[in-house]
Amino acid sequence: MFKTLVLKGDKNGYFVCVIPGAYELDLKLAAKTSGNKSCDLIPMKDLLPLTGYIRGGCSPVGMKKHFPTYIHESCLNYDFIFVSAGQRGLQLKITPKDLIQISKAETALLV
Repeated sequence: MFKTLVLKGDKNGYFVCVIPGAYELDLKLAAKTSGNKSCDLIPMKDLLPLTGYIRGGCSPVGMKKHFPTYIHESCLNYDFIFVSAGQRGLQLKITPKDLIQISKAETALLV
């Protein structure tokens, strides 16, 4: 199970990180990976207008606009992973390769 987080960097604007559900995002690693000096999670009130998704239902696939996306490199250790399917409680089972392709993501160390 991987969770989707939306962040805003100080230089390059919004971006998305997808990390294993049991871990917390390392903001310094996320900033460095995305080409920012610093970053932070966006306020919850901005999530729906920005992505089209509510908290707990944010998917790395199908946001209103494409944002640079980074998936934790551990995803490559699995045949399939689960990410939110865009609705709270609904999950999408997908191969990491397919998720990387459709979300135009890069893998990175994020936790």
